[in-house]
This record gives sequence, C-alpha cells and structure tokens, in this order.
Amino acid sequence: MDLTALRSERLRSHRLDAPAATVQRAAGHMLAVQAQDFWGGRWALASRTRGEPRLSQVDAVFDDGSLVRSWTMRGTLHLIPAADLPWVLSVTGERQWRQAASLRRTLGLDDATVARAETLLRAGLRGGGRLTRTEALDMLTAGGIDPGAGRGLQLLFALSVRGVLVQGPVVTRTEGLTRDQYLVLAEEWVRDAATPADPVGEMFVRYIIGHGPASAGDFAWWAGLPLTAARAAAARAVERVREVEDGVFAASAPPRREPHVPTVRVLPSYEEYVIAYADRSVAADDAALAVVTTGGNGMVRPVILAEGEVAGIWNHSRAVGRHNEMPVPELFDGYEVDEDALAAALDRYSRFIAG
Repeated sequence: MDLTALRSERLRSHRLDAPAATVQRAAGHMLAVQAQDFWGGRWALASRTRGEPRLSQVDAVFDDGSLVRSWTMRGTLHLIPAADLPWVLSVTGERQWRQAASLRRTLGLDDATVARAETLLRAGLRGGGRLTRTEALDMLTAGGIDPGAGRGLQLLFALSVRGVLVQGPVVTRTEGLTRDQYLVLAEEWVRDAATPADPVGEMFVRYIIGHGPASAGDFAWWAGLPLTAARAAAARAVERVREVEDGVFAASAPPRREPHVPTVRVLPSYEEYVIAYADRSVAADDAALAVVTTGGNGMVRPVILAEGEVAGIWNHSRAVGRHNEMPVPELFDGYEVDEDALAAALDRYSRFIAG
C-alpha cells in the first residue's frame, strides 16, 4: 500500500474522514484516546464527531458516566468508554503495576503503604463520594502518608491500574476552561462492564478498527504489550479483520467516508493519528517529528494535518482570560496549505473551546 493510500485509510479509521454521530460513538470506535492533557483528549473526540460538539457537551459524557479517564496502558492517561475499562485493565494493569515497581521502591511506597492509601481513599469515596486530586492528596496527608515528591500521584496511579480509582465527572469552574476530574470508586462508577472472551484479541481488533491499517508491532507499542503477545492476538483475530498486506491489518468494515470533509485539520497534543504506532513516518517525516516531539520529555505538540500529513503545529493558551484568544498556527518550512481551510479548522476549534 503506497503512502497516499495508507494515509487515506488511516484518516477513515480514525474517523477524521468518517466522523461518528456522537462523542460516545467516536470514543467507542477508538477504544482509547491518549489524554495526558484532558483538554487534548476531549478535542480529539470532538474532532472525530459529526457537526460541532462543544466542550460542555463532551464534559457531559463524563458526567453521565459514559466515559472515564485512567492509566489504561503504557503508564499513560487515556479517555476510554467506562464499560471497556475493566477488561482493558485486565490486559494491561498488572504489567503497568510491575513496570512501576522500581519507582515505588525509590519513593518508599511498599505494599502496606499502597494498601493504607486504598483504605483511606475508599473511606472518602464510598457511597458515591468524589474527590478532587487535591482533596485526595490532603486525605492521604491526614492519614499519615506524605504525598510529596510524586508519591501521591504514584499512589493514585497504582490504585487506578489496580482498578480501584477512576477519573470520572468533570470539576466545574466559575471561569476559564474545565480541566480537572473527580476521582471516584471504579466499582461504583463503572456500570455494565464488558467481558470479552478473549480480551487481548478484542483489544487488537478494536485497535485495528480505530487505527488501521497497522501491524502487530504497532499494536504492541500502543498497548504496551510484548510483541509475541501482540502477534498471537493478531493470529487469533484473523477472521475479524482483513490483512491488506503481509502483516498489515485493516478493519473488515471501515466506517463510511463522508463526501465533503476538511482537508486541513488542527488536532491536539498527543494525537493518536501521529503517536499510536511504532513507526510514525506515515504521519510526518523526521524533521516534522523532531519539532512535534521536541524537548525529549515525552511531550507531543498539537499538529496541523493537511491531506493526512503533519504540516505544522499550533498553539492556544488555556489560561483564564486567554482561552478566548485565537489559536496561532505555525507551518513548517516548505509546507503550504489552503489558508481558508486552515482558518476554518482553527475556527471550529475556537467554537468548541468557547462552548
């Protein structure tokens, strides 16, 4: 498959050329959307939804329990349908727990301390309670656990990958953009949890549906699983996806592409179209990737996508009093995009964030 065709098929799989009817359907199609920046994950879903959903509409999907945010894989926060979280963590949770063991030892967080933190937070959350992150850390302090130097965050991570905590409803703000979520007990907040017979195989199929064409190696990177496990899952799922090239899989029934979709898009930080693959060269060349992932600290900047290729970056302040300012685009040298199409993309984002 040549590069143009591959980009075209991925744009459709990502629902950028085939937007979903609702935010919930966009999220279900993608399974998990990276969201270290809560703002970015919400815009990623809105970008994949028909019409012009506003930020407040996306927030409502978290408030009603349909979507949650948690450390689903690779020690990284993702947005995910609540019903899918338990079975995804059954695949990735123990692996994430083990990978963080050395950090817990460095921070002095033994199993007894993790258990004590769970007892304290369960007491504050049981019966439908909810806590902001600050309130949760204060509760740990009151219970004799020092949350400083990253210990509190690591305890929240540990209890999340263990399936105890989840980030659910959005914390309201009197001014500025919503940016935080309440911690709730997963067992109380997650309803109608799905139970696939083959969780790893299901995860592979759902990844291909939302990200294909892609390989088992791409899936292994995205899910944070060993390549052998990824290849085995692909072999078991062979009748549920189609192999378009040797070792490259696509959805058996991809979503229908809309006839009049934008050729230029502005997409958020940690955008799945860019980062959800072992090989990111389909979306951007080396020079562009060096700018998008600048700093070497894991940060991935918001991108301007033109015909499926990263053509630049853009910036927008979410600070109170500045969030209504227009985003600022920055095209890479040698790239030209339709000015009207870029302006329309930035305007759509501005309407989203103002809502």
